[in-house]
Amino acid sequence: MSGNGAARGYGVSSAGERIGFDELAAAIESKLIAAGASPATARVLASNCAACERDGTLSHGVFRVAGYLDSLERGWANGSAEATVDVVSSSFVRIDGDNGFAQPALAAAGAEIDQALADTGVAVIALANTHHFSALWPELESFARDGRVAMAMIASGKLAVVPEGATRPVFSTNPFAFATPVAGGDPVVFDFSTSSMSHGDLQLLRAEGREVPIGTGVDSTGADTRDPETILDGGGIRPFGGHKGAMLSFMIETLAAGLTGGAFTFEIDAEAPEGVHTFRTGQLYIVIDPERGGNEAYLARVRGFIDMLRDAGMDRLPGDRRYANRAEAAEAGIPVTDTIRALLD
Repeated sequence: MSGNGAARGYGVSSAGERIGFDELAAAIESKLIAAGASPATARVLASNCAACERDGTLSHGVFRVAGYLDSLERGWANGSAEATVDVVSSSFVRIDGDNGFAQPALAAAGAEIDQALADTGVAVIALANTHHFSALWPELESFARDGRVAMAMIASGKLAVVPEGATRPVFSTNPFAFATPVAGGDPVVFDFSTSSMSHGDLQLLRAEGREVPIGTGVDSTGADTRDPETILDGGGIRPFGGHKGAMLSFMIETLAAGLTGGAFTFEIDAEAPEGVHTFRTGQLYIVIDPERGGNEAYLARVRGFIDMLRDAGMDRLPGDRRYANRAEAAEAGIPVTDTIRALLD
């Protein structure tokens, strides 16, 4: 899963050391600024990474900082980018991210997005020429806490996914995310790759010397393998659900690349310098005011729907683990993993 795949506990120090959110974010911000990010960009990215770490999404937390630093230090990504926002119509906003990072570019269009929602109840946001290197759920949770329904998708950049019948990777992990507000509770937010496992989680498992289930990916000959190293080095990840996951990837590529004007994954991968971690790509966001048109009961109806699911035995819904980890971190601090210790040292 893109946003919630890495379980709390990977690499946690045996000493049980903890760190506060603000301290961790400040440490990340300092590293990013030293690598060439503007203070504004560094602040947004640091908060994002620290939030993922706090909520237990370790594959998209401090683990990602090295990739940001690499792209900044190489000059591959623009650390002081200034996004250009073009209001195409009352509901359609295009953003050119100036080869910077996606989260600051999306934030730069906040006023235009709010205006589209006020005018029509819908904002379609086509974001291009940016590097997205994190989970999608932080942005979507923010929309949902403002009472909006939101979804997002990315042509994420690295050719990694081999569907049945293909002889080489043809898709990225193509993350997709959805969020809805809920009356009297936290938003329900899910965020997953259309591959059987996210690229970040696969890298974590490789580093730990762990195997993956058969069906996760193939080696360079197309044979199933349990070895993450073999999948990452010349092989490929399978889509989840066979042809269904593959066609979701097709949909995401056409919307997040074709509709936004960004590059398709095969184009992104071809232009990227050898060994980079971030990719210049496209994202599509759709944000909806669910109460437009006399639908004021929406949040309460979703509450009732969730209550029914829990009553039927679905005692864990998307976001539950993140919120539990967040509450624990607020009380006791964020567990210091080996990755955090290396950052601090």
